[in-house]
Amino acid sequence: MPRERALSGTIPSMETSHEELKDNTIVIVLGASGDLAKKKTFPALFGLYRQGFLPRDVKIVGYARTKMDSEEFYKRQTSYIKNPNDDPDLAKSIEAFKALSSYVSGGYEDGESFDNLNKYLEEIESKYQSKERNRIFYLALPPSVFIPVSKNLKEHCYVAKSGVNRIIIEKPFGKDTDSAKELLSAVKQYWTEDETFRIDHYLGKEMVKNLLVLRFANVAMGAAWDKNSISNVQITFKEPFGTEGRGGYFDEFGIIRDVLQNHLLQVLSILTMERPVSFSAEDIRDEKVKVLRAIPPIEQSDCLLGQYVSANGKPGYLDDDTVPHNSVCPTFAACTLWIHNPRWEGVPFILKAGKALNEAKVEVRIQFKDVTQGIFKDIARNELVIRIQPAEAVYLKLNAKTPGLYTRAIPTEMDLTYKRRFTDAKIPEAYEALILDALRGDHSNFVRHDELDVAWKIFTPILHWIDGKLGAPPKPVSYPYGSRGPKELDPFIQKYGYKRSGDLYIWPLTNLASL
Repeated sequence: MPRERALSGTIPSMETSHEELKDNTIVIVLGASGDLAKKKTFPALFGLYRQGFLPRDVKIVGYARTKMDSEEFYKRQTSYIKNPNDDPDLAKSIEAFKALSSYVSGGYEDGESFDNLNKYLEEIESKYQSKERNRIFYLALPPSVFIPVSKNLKEHCYVAKSGVNRIIIEKPFGKDTDSAKELLSAVKQYWTEDETFRIDHYLGKEMVKNLLVLRFANVAMGAAWDKNSISNVQITFKEPFGTEGRGGYFDEFGIIRDVLQNHLLQVLSILTMERPVSFSAEDIRDEKVKVLRAIPPIEQSDCLLGQYVSANGKPGYLDDDTVPHNSVCPTFAACTLWIHNPRWEGVPFILKAGKALNEAKVEVRIQFKDVTQGIFKDIARNELVIRIQPAEAVYLKLNAKTPGLYTRAIPTEMDLTYKRRFTDAKIPEAYEALILDALRGDHSNFVRHDELDVAWKIFTPILHWIDGKLGAPPKPVSYPYGSRGPKELDPFIQKYGYKRSGDLYIWPLTNLASL
């Protein structure tokens, strides 16, 4: 029987909530010699270029302190753009991408350097046919220079007439409520909220963007999306590697600032927000802020902190020479959040993230309540699992009758694995999606200033406790490199009502003879 043809629904407001790409655009990547630009920003710009999603006459200008010639810049710019099969078309595209790119070196804190940058941009713009000038400034920079760079760009490189100016800022946006407010206020002196795009790249991931459609385009989902049906929710981030010599940087921030306060909290806000009036950026972000405001600061008793130790020939966190020898910085954290509103009152949301674990995985696991007892005993709970990465998937764990003459229930699944269902689709990189949104002026998948403020208020008390500002800092429990995490994790999540059915879930091929 042939597969039923899928009918495509349209969401007009999603298609019309942004402007068209503007001609006469220059994308200026500040921090062009750094890792972020090399690994993420330039490959994303190339991906958009190759797919025809950059403005027609776009130019890309790299800017950094490092002095280097064009050849060295091109080498760095394309070092993470791979062509393993020596595809001549791809090689041609890489050369064309280099041709529309150039580099200027200069400081971040002196106005003279930015005057020099502006002069270079004006030389490019002098060749335009029209008077329109559009400049997109991407700050692939450490937060220590956000403020001087924002100031200098506005005072020396801002196009006052005939065009748009936009500034894209990467996390971290501060270290707690006060530092975030200071950073926000300083940037807002020079750049309006409409001109500012704060990136959290998780908002550009395909499955995170898909949450809105899954939730609000399916009546079947909406009917069970509340405290009456859901027992608990886990949002999990796992990395199979440690700090790998970057422990000094990580020790300054820790796993909560690095992952929970931004990436996982963003996922939670979309998962729990009320239906927006439209898909316009402000309507979506209004609902996200509303639900975040209903979350009180995290309690110490709702946290489990861990730090990995050496195992299986792999070094522990404290074995990293860049880490202070007595550091109590957590490399693993599980924090339970509560939402005090009519939809979610009493449902625990467990955010978990860790380094040096047994696998690479980011997923949402929604566990539903037990069925009414009587005709069924000890039957597995339903679970909706949304796999954000890798191998994007949505699957619903449910119970079904075993085929045959016996009436017996077994757990099985309804499986939407993207690679199998959408065989010809290319899932874009998160940075590609977000840079395209910024070029179009669409703020939907960027963090608004009040959203950031509320997010920090949820986490700041627990971070001050961990930092030792409220007394002696807590000592994290140990877990072996390559494990699932601390042995205390299972009792921790079970106290919030999670029930594990059998071993860790795998895609089963059920052998009925073994039942």
